Amino acid sequence: MKKILLLLANGFEAYEASVFTDVLGWNQLEGDGSTVVVTVGMHPLLQATWNFQVTPEMLTTDLNLDDFDALAIPGGFEEANFYEDAFSQSFGQIIRHFDNQNKPIASICVASLAVAHSGVLNGRNATTYNHPTSKRLAQLATYGVNVVKERIVIDDNIITSSNPSTAMEVAFILLEMLTSTQNTAKVKELMGY
Repeated sequence: MKKILLLLANGFEAYEASVFTDVLGWNQLEGDGSTVVVTVGMHPLLQATWNFQVTPEMLTTDLNLDDFDALAIPGGFEEANFYEDAFSQSFGQIIRHFDNQNKPIASICVASLAVAHSGVLNGRNATTYNHPTSKRLAQLATYGVNVVKERIVIDDNIITSSNPSTAMEVAFILLEMLTSTQNTAKVKELMGY
């Protein structure tokens, strides 16, 4: 069984988290059955960007990171204090562990800034929220990242993406990294994707 650590910061965007629970959950029941998602946060109760709260299954302090095969991180909003958790020492240690083990790290939208903040994107290709009015691409570049203006950027084990509309695709890419192209195609077809 492949365990995916779904790392939730306070202020996370619920939709961006749900794509991982849904796609990998469909795989658990309808695909090859090999994936299980574990929700993890720094607090016993997490507040999503809007009126939505989540109780994580585990706290970051209780983790044995070697138990997990992949890391998934949804983005969130500065106005909802997303970066307080996302830029924390705890998040940075978790991200570096997965990168050091060359395990998949899937991030959506501004979650790539948390990945960059950990130091693992220095000199690598990545993207982040790319709306013309946003400062996030410039912010990403300050971490020594080679900013690529594509919807989704894959650099070895790390997936980054440019906005919430990429979320389902990112989840399917992670599923393919963890299982196979054939299995992912089956799950996509069952989900009507």
